[in-house]
Amino acid sequence: MRIAVVGATGLVGTKMREVLEERNFPITEFYPVASPRSVGKKVTFNGKEYTIIGMQDAIDLKLDIAIFSAGGGVSKEWAPKFAAVGTTVVDNSSAWRMDSTKKLVVPEINANKLTKHDKIIANPNCSTIQMVVALAPLHKEYGIKRIVVSTYQSVTGTGIKAVNQLENERKGVDGEMAYPYKIDMNALPHIDVFLDNGYTKEEMKMVHETKKIIGDDSIKVTATAVRIPVMGGHSESVNVEFENEFDLIELRSILAKTNGITVLDDPSKEVYPMPLIHAHESDEVFVGRIRRDETQPKTFNCWIVSDNLRKGAATNAVQIAEYLMKHNLVDTGVLEVLYNE
Repeated sequence: MRIAVVGATGLVGTKMREVLEERNFPITEFYPVASPRSVGKKVTFNGKEYTIIGMQDAIDLKLDIAIFSAGGGVSKEWAPKFAAVGTTVVDNSSAWRMDSTKKLVVPEINANKLTKHDKIIANPNCSTIQMVVALAPLHKEYGIKRIVVSTYQSVTGTGIKAVNQLENERKGVDGEMAYPYKIDMNALPHIDVFLDNGYTKEEMKMVHETKKIIGDDSIKVTATAVRIPVMGGHSESVNVEFENEFDLIELRSILAKTNGITVLDDPSKEVYPMPLIHAHESDEVFVGRIRRDETQPKTFNCWIVSDNLRKGAATNAVQIAEYLMKHNLVDTGVLEVLYNE
């Protein structure tokens, strides 16, 4: 299995390398790929040093899988070129998510839709991933009618520039600004660009991606996305109205039994999910503060937390690659030998 990580030096690309190592992904050849300014530099993977190569060199190698985390513009230009030589691309940018010819995949929900013909596979937005992991099993049971979500998103979702801004502000050091305002001790209701409808692109990603992943365009979604000065993961306050009545004990049980979800919900003992305490460096989606909405029927509230660099990005992408291997959906003759479960 010959694998490339494209954008290998960024926050998510670095995390992808870590996740590949941790999950013992069976790799025979590894290639870190990055922009021209990084070509020739070294990165470490599985205890060995590798030299970063450029895009065309990686394409010429006709690799099995390329996991992209290099931005939408880069993906739009280069992902089709990788796919054209037979490489399966798992892309973490927004470039292909709403393309009707591309699958938008959260493995726990819809990986079974993948085929060998899917050469470019989209990894959803981090905020969307953690929400749909929690809500998809509930939709199957009760039918979701409407979702109202407010996010509390880590600065790591913006990238290293934002992390540096926060750290500089806490040290009282002037530096490059990732945001138009100070982020330390602040909350910015502004993630991505504002659109003509008054929502941000991040908020509309959650609207459209949720429907596509769950496979139901009738679900109504409205979102407010907020950046806060935290590390460790994103948090979401979610209000869900169902088509059908539900039992709260049964609902908790469904969540607790769902792969990838950990329920932390005992307010009497101050047990509830937090990004730094629970989500940081975990691949789980944590759900707590589960309660009925007392203002209307068939509605409940919950609090969803997950590490945005892991399940929200790197881990989800690697899980897609694992699924491709397990089900022999990559054009290589060595899959059954390397991945036998």
